[in-house]
Amino acid sequence: MPFIVDLTSGNVEKEDRTREKGHYGGTVLGLRLMEERTAPGLDPYDPETLLYVAAGMLGGTAAPGLAKAVFLAKSPLTGVAGEAHALGPFAAGMRAAGAKALAVLGRAERLSYLLVEDGEVTLHDAGELRGLGVAATTDALRARHGERVHVAAIGPAGENLVRYASVVTDLAFAAGRYGLGAVFGAKNLKAIVCAGDAPAEVADPAAVAALAASYRESLVTNPLAALQAGLPGFAGWADGPLDPGYASVRNFSETGTPGLRVPAADDYAGRAVATSGACTGCPNDCLKVYAPPSAAERRTGGLGQEAFLSLGWNLGIDDLDAVLAANARCNDLGLDVVSLGGTIAFAMECAAHGLLPDGPAFGDAAAVAELIEDVATRSGTLGDLLAEGSARAARRLGPRAGRYAITVKDAEVPCFDPRPQPGIGLGYALAPGGPRYDALEHDLDFDPVAGLHYSFPEAAKVGAAPAPAGELDEERGWRSARLLRLWSGLDALNLCVFASSPTRPLTIDRLTALVTAVLGTEFTPADLLAAGQARLDGMRAYALREQPDGLDEELPARLHEEPVAQGPHQGAVLDRTAFARARAAFYAELGWTTTDDDISR
Repeated sequence: MPFIVDLTSGNVEKEDRTREKGHYGGTVLGLRLMEERTAPGLDPYDPETLLYVAAGMLGGTAAPGLAKAVFLAKSPLTGVAGEAHALGPFAAGMRAAGAKALAVLGRAERLSYLLVEDGEVTLHDAGELRGLGVAATTDALRARHGERVHVAAIGPAGENLVRYASVVTDLAFAAGRYGLGAVFGAKNLKAIVCAGDAPAEVADPAAVAALAASYRESLVTNPLAALQAGLPGFAGWADGPLDPGYASVRNFSETGTPGLRVPAADDYAGRAVATSGACTGCPNDCLKVYAPPSAAERRTGGLGQEAFLSLGWNLGIDDLDAVLAANARCNDLGLDVVSLGGTIAFAMECAAHGLLPDGPAFGDAAAVAELIEDVATRSGTLGDLLAEGSARAARRLGPRAGRYAITVKDAEVPCFDPRPQPGIGLGYALAPGGPRYDALEHDLDFDPVAGLHYSFPEAAKVGAAPAPAGELDEERGWRSARLLRLWSGLDALNLCVFASSPTRPLTIDRLTALVTAVLGTEFTPADLLAAGQARLDGMRAYALREQPDGLDEELPARLHEEPVAQGPHQGAVLDRTAFARARAAFYAELGWTTTDDDISR
C-alpha cells in the first residue's frame, strides 16, 4: 500500500495494491505506477515524473540479506527507468516509520523534505538546508526530529541537477546509479526523513532466527562471505596484483602491466570509521566506512566495491588516501562514484589526445579532488560539461571524443572489464535499466578451473552450467540471461545480491524459505524467477515506451577492437559476430525480440 505524495499540492493519499500479485511492493510496483501515472516522453526533470522509494514487503526486515531500499525514476542520464538500491539501515527506518513505499509526483514550491512518521507523511520547508552536503543535512534533520531518525538526502550535486547525482542514506550508504539524486533536486526534494520504532513484522520469527543462525555459521565456510565480513572487507581492495584486463585501467585503455599498486591490507589501518552493524539483522557487514584521518567529513566514506576501481586505477591513481578521500567527498556531495570516475577518465583520455586542452591528466589526484567540487556545483566550463556525463560531453566535443566515452545508454560502464568475462558485457549491454556490475554474477566464478566450485550446483539450479570464462557463444547468452533473471528476482524483492545465490550463503532454498518465513505464504524458486522476469519485462517495456526509436544496447567499440595485451587473459576481446549470436540467445531465453513490438512472454 504505497503513499502517493503530490509535492505540488501537498496532498498525500494511500493506494491499496494489496490484492495485486507478483510485485512484492518493490521495483515491479514502481514500474506499474510509472506506467499508469506518467505520460510517455516526459523529460526526467518534468514535475509530472514519478519518483518511487520503497522497502517493499521484505526490505528492512531484521534478517540476513534484507536491508535494501529501492529508488526508481526515469533517469536523467539514460532516459529509461533508473533503479538504484541502498543498503544500510534506511529500509528498516522506512518500515519503522510505517511506510513500505512512497510514490512522489509533482514539484515542491520551495526546497522541502518529506517526513514519514508513525504512518503519516508530511511536507516541510528545507530552505536552510540548501547547498549543504549529505552529512550536514542529516545532522540538521536529526537535530530537528531526533538522533534515531533515518535520512535519505541529496547534496549539492542533486540540487544542481548533475545527471549522475546520487541519493545517500544515513550518511554513508548510497543509492548511486543513474542520477536519482537529480530527480530529487528537480522536485525540490532535499531529503526523506523516517521516524518511528515499529519493527518490520515477520510471520515466522523462529524460522527467520534459524536462517540467520545458519547464515552466521556460513561466514566461516563461504569464502566470499568471509571476505566481506573480514577486514578490510569486500570493497577494500588489498594484497596481490589484479590480472591485466580484469579491471579498467586509465579508461579501459591499458590492458598490459598497469604500473599501479594494489593497497596492502595494512594500508587501511587508522582509516576505518565503522566496520560493522550497517545492515539491520545481517551479520555479513559488507559495507564498511573508511576515510583518511585528514578528511574533513569521514562519516560519508561508505565504501562500495566499485569505488577503488572507479576513482583509483581507472584514473591512473593508486594512492589509497586519495581514493578514500574522493569517495567520502563524492558521498557528501551526492555524486555516483562510477559515473563520476568514468566521466573524469573520459576527460583525461580526451586531454591526452588533445581534444580537451584544459582537461586533467591521468594520475593527477589533486586535479580529481578539484573536479569533484566543480562537477557537484557545475562550476566553470569543465565542471559544467562533465556534470552532463561522458556521453553528452563527447557529443559536445565532437565525433573523435566519442570513442573515449565508455558508456551504454549514456551511462558509464562499471570498471570490471568484460573482455575476459563476456557475460558481464552482455549484462552491461542488454540489462534494460543500463550497465550495472551487480546485475549478474561474474563469468570467472563459473570457470571450471578458476571458478568457485562450491557454487556450481547452486548455479545449475537455474541452468547456468560451468564454462570457460572467456568463451563467447550461444550458451554464454543463455547462461547470462538465466543469471540475470535470478539476480533480477533478488532486486524485485529487495534481497541483497551480496548475501545470495549462487556464490553466497543464501542459497535458493534458503532464500525461498526466508521469504516464506517473512511473508507467511509459500514462496518457491519458480516464484523467485517469475519475479525476476516480471522486473526485467517491466524495465524493458518502460525503456521501449520512452525510446520508441530503439534502445542503445551496444558496447563501446574499444571492447570489441582492443584485446587484452598481457597476462592470463591476453588476447581477450569481444568478437562482434560471436557477441551478436550470444545476444540473440540472451533475447530468446528471456522471451524478448530485438524489435519494440513484442516484449511479452
